[in-house]
Amino acid sequence: MNTSLKKMVLLLCAVTLVSCASNLSLQKYYIDNSDNENFITLDIPGNVFALKENAPTELSKITTSIHKFNILAFIKKEDNKAQYAIENQKVKAILKNDKYQELIRIKHQGRTVSLKYEGEEDDQTLHEVVLFASDKEKGFALVRILGENMNPADMIQFAKNFDAVDLNGTELEGVLQNIEKNVVQQD
Repeated sequence: MNTSLKKMVLLLCAVTLVSCASNLSLQKYYIDNSDNENFITLDIPGNVFALKENAPTELSKITTSIHKFNILAFIKKEDNKAQYAIENQKVKAILKNDKYQELIRIKHQGRTVSLKYEGEEDDQTLHEVVLFASDKEKGFALVRILGENMNPADMIQFAKNFDAVDLNGTELEGVLQNIEKNVVQQD
């Protein structure tokens, strides 16, 4: 099949899947892809974080409001580029839902990171914060941060001060090393 025909078929598939994805919830997307070999899935409890001695005091309050992290990462390889394009479009379509409000979007050197939330900002009762990071070469990661009494300002503060989180000796350090190892092995 020639290249332009492949692109057309891929575009048609993506458009069809995007229209279907508009009715797909983020939770269902996680469940549907939890056993897919192109994805790495992790559920991490919120109490996994330890703070360094010099951490700002407000970080302690923020970390206690976080109950769980659901992580779904698509590792892009030579043989799954078409699937990556389709899955990337599905996630973007889900996150375009009006229930998600954007906090911040950053684009830099082929990477895009967006932070969105579900809930009411005014009464600070966020149900879920979603981090979507994509890299054209490596794939994407979708992180659902679930908690109680979270607010947008806290999530931005947490992200800005993430270097104050001490991962040494925690469950998360091992998880991150495992992901890095899998990505390196698949390259």
